[in-house]
This record gives sequence, C-alpha cells and structure tokens, in this order.
Amino acid sequence: MTAMATSPFADTLNAWFYRQMALWAGLLGRRELELEYWERVRALRPRDTDAMAAVATRRAARGDRQGAIAVLEQSIEIDPSKAHAWFNLGFLQQELDDHDAALHAFDRALALDEKLDRAWYGKALSLIRRDRVEDGVAALKKVIELQPFSPYGYYQLAHAYRRLGQTERIVATIRKLAKFEPKIALQLERETGVDAGIEDPYQPGRRR
Repeated sequence: MTAMATSPFADTLNAWFYRQMALWAGLLGRRELELEYWERVRALRPRDTDAMAAVATRRAARGDRQGAIAVLEQSIEIDPSKAHAWFNLGFLQQELDDHDAALHAFDRALALDEKLDRAWYGKALSLIRRDRVEDGVAALKKVIELQPFSPYGYYQLAHAYRRLGQTERIVATIRKLAKFEPKIALQLERETGVDAGIEDPYQPGRRR
C-alpha cells in the first residue's frame, strides 16, 4: 500500500484530533494513551512548545525524568521566554540531585517572572542542599512574601534556622505558622525539638 501524502491542512487537522484525544484520555485516567496522543501531536507540530510541555509532564509522571528533561531543553531552545518551562526543568534536575543545573534553571525562570513563588521555593531547597543555608533562608522569605498563607515556606524556613542554630527564629516562625496551620506548627515543634508554646490542636487546652 502506498503511503498517503499529507498536506499542511491535514497535519493541522490530525494534530487537533490527537490533542482532543489526549485531553479525553487524561480525563479518563488513561495515562499511557494520553502520552501517546501528545507524542503524536508533537510529531506533527515539532515546534509546539505547549505540546512539548504536555509530553514532558507525562514522561516525568511515568518516571522518565531524563526523557522529560530532554523535551524541556528542546522546548527552551525553541522558546526560552517561558518561565514555567525553566521552572519545570529545574524541578526535574533537582529531583536528580543536579542542584547546580537546577539553580541555573530556577534563576532563569525568576529572571522572566520574579513572582513565580515555586521557583523561589525550588531555588531555596537547592541552595540549602548546597549548604548555602543563609541564601536559602533569603529565598524562603521571598516565598513567604509571595504566598503568606502557604505552610511550605514556613516549614522549610524553620528547618533552615535549625541548621543555623537560630532557636529564637525557629520559635517566631512556628508561632506565625500556628496562626493558620496549627497542626503543621505542632509537627515542626516535634521535628525541631523547639518548644514554641503551641497548643495541641488535637487536644485543645493542652500543649505537646
């Protein structure tokens, strides 16, 4: 059988069809099929960075971090102006313990969007893993500035202060967190070994 010739219109139509099928497969929880359809979209639209982002996300979800990184790097070569692509690249590199590369990616993301709190958070974790704890503290403070009611920044900040031996700052951080996440504040007391005077939310009127 002779292969049928394709046209730009046919390619556009097929890419649209596979994109819709990928979305439906995702809604139905058919992850492998979802990835297959996104890969088909990417094959038809090799410069479509949105499709590449979808492929990278699904590859990472199935544990293929190196494959996801390769797709993201190609996406960034095509369009280096997307902060989220840089963040996703840094996140995957961080998971592989390549913290120098991750820091570079997070910095590129923040240069494009300085309010991307996830990139500040990722940067903080990699800085701390590189024993640059004070720099990590500064990044975590930026996370809290951008997301004042997210517990993650406070949680990591308390542990960073513990590494620096700054007990008073641990207490202050736990007390701030206790105003909106008392259970996590109590957990931090236990993990850091610092008594910040937090009431046990499981047993009102009693402390740990």
